[in-house]
This record gives sequence, C-alpha cells and structure tokens, in this order.
Amino acid sequence: MTDSDSPVRWGILGAGGIAATVSADIAATPGNVLAAVGARDADRAATFAAAHGVARSYGSYADLVADPEVDVVYVATTHAQHRDNALQALRAGKPVLVEKAFTLTAAQAREVVDEARARQLFCMEAMWMRVHPLIRRTLELLDDGAIGEVVGVRADLSKYFPYEPAGRLYDLAVGGGALLDLGVYPVTFAWLLLGRPDTQAVAGSLAPTGSDVTAALQWGYRDGRVAQIYCSAAGYSPYAGLVTGTDGWLRLDARVHHPTTITLHNSAGDQVIEAPPQVGNGYGYQVAEVARCLRAGLLESPYVPLDDTVGILEALDDARRQLGVRYPADDEEG
Repeated sequence: MTDSDSPVRWGILGAGGIAATVSADIAATPGNVLAAVGARDADRAATFAAAHGVARSYGSYADLVADPEVDVVYVATTHAQHRDNALQALRAGKPVLVEKAFTLTAAQAREVVDEARARQLFCMEAMWMRVHPLIRRTLELLDDGAIGEVVGVRADLSKYFPYEPAGRLYDLAVGGGALLDLGVYPVTFAWLLLGRPDTQAVAGSLAPTGSDVTAALQWGYRDGRVAQIYCSAAGYSPYAGLVTGTDGWLRLDARVHHPTTITLHNSAGDQVIEAPPQVGNGYGYQVAEVARCLRAGLLESPYVPLDDTVGILEALDDARRQLGVRYPADDEEG
C-alpha cells in the first residue's frame, strides 16, 4: 500500500476489551478507518461493529481476513490465539499488527515472523510503548550522553489481580501469568536500552494453577552493565523506569509503558520533560506507525523490529523455565 491519499482500512480480529480500546484510537487517528471486525460469534461481532462504527462484521475470522477491502489486520485475541490468528491473516495476504505478547513462546513468534518474511508482508507486535514520544526522547537523550555512559536499568510494572483459578491471568492454557501480561513491558524497556543480556537470573512465585504471580529478573552484561526487572500480579507498585549513568540518572514516571514525564538529573542540574497531551487511549502513535510503514512499503517498523520481538520472547521463555512455569504450548514444541 503506497497511496498516501487513501485511508488505511483496518480489520479487527477479535471483539474483546483491548479490541474496543485500540479500535477507538484507530478511528481517531487521521488517515485510518475501521473497515471490518470478525469474531467467532456473529452477534458479538455485529454488536461490536454497531458500538464502534465499524463498517462490516463477520461471524468468523476466515471471512474477516478474506475481505478485499481490509488493508491490515489487528489481531486482538488472547495470547494463546495470536500465532494461529496471525498466520491465518498472513496466509490470506494481509499485513498484521499482533497484540502483545506477540505469541506464547519464541518458537511461535519465529513461525509468524518467518511466514511474514516469506510472503513479504508487514508484521509488527503491538508494543505501543516503543513508539511513545517519551520513550523515543529517552533514547535520544541517552544517545546524546545526557547521563554519561549508561551503567544500569531498573524497570517495574505491577498490578493486583485477585486470584481466580479460571481467570485469564492464572490460566496456563491461555498464557496466564505476570510475565506475559505485565513483565513484557519492563523487559522490553531494558532490552531497548541495553540489548540482549549475557546472563539472566530469575526469582519469583507461582499461583496454585502454576502460573507466575511475581518475577524478578536480573540481567548481566559482559561490560558490567546490569538490569533489574520486576513484575507482579500480587500487588501494585508506583515505580516505572530508571536509567543510571556516569553523569546522572533518568527516570520515567508514572508507568514505564506510557510515561507522562521524564526527570533528567545530571551535573548540569535537573530537567523535567512532559509528554504531549494524550489523545484517546494512547494507542494512536502505534496506529500512525503502522500506517506510515504500510504507505512506505516497509515490511517491519524500525522502531519495533521483529528480531527484538523474538529475542524478548526467548528471554521470557527462559524466565518461565527458571520459575518452573510451563504452558501446554511448550509440550507441543517438545
């Protein structure tokens, strides 16, 4: 798609809560329209379409991805469905934006990435934090040496989820656990700043169902840098992200995945940088990036590279292994 005058026509695969949240921002982002929605239940899809101003609704994912008037499919189902849904869309010739976590495992992610690359189709994880203005500004400041040489990163995202054995966060069959739901954000933040770690040590706790409730990851690098990453479904925390350096530190508040301010402290003094006013639910930057890439003929976003998506899932796979968390999908992979 290279016609800059034509709107990007989105197909929404799934009709749950995150689909509704992101669809509102798609509709509010100039140059993008909600063309169709598909769900496994026709009535649910029709209700979603009526509520969100979607032009057409389908009672199957197959019908959605076959729609010739859909330019890109947003996969908004649960973690465990992402691989199959993304592959279905790609095999129908549709570019995809896949909700985080991209897939359950790194092996599944490689399947999707290989399919997209083989078919020369755009593919991106919906890791919206990577295109947030303050995340991009953080990278610029660090590249400019604003705090000297970076020596460490701390990142945390936690929220209390009451224990419900059948609830999504505690159900291993759907990819339940704090790591994929919460930890993927601080892990991505640390990876974005420091890259793949050389060592990873993990401690944490499990729910009675076997899902991870709390995970603390310690990353080490041969050059001496470290990262400390924490996520938990057992309670709230106010901490977002901190980067330490030889000439100061940089802190993101209030949440690492959509910060509102950067506080920069160095030998020149203190500076506070505020985010631009949030439009909608904050997903518009991600929507605009997908549209930009499609119009430019790019197969992946330079801000959300697919190799990083796979690598981060490799780190999360290892973290789960150290904690003793195993999904049914792990057994399928052997």
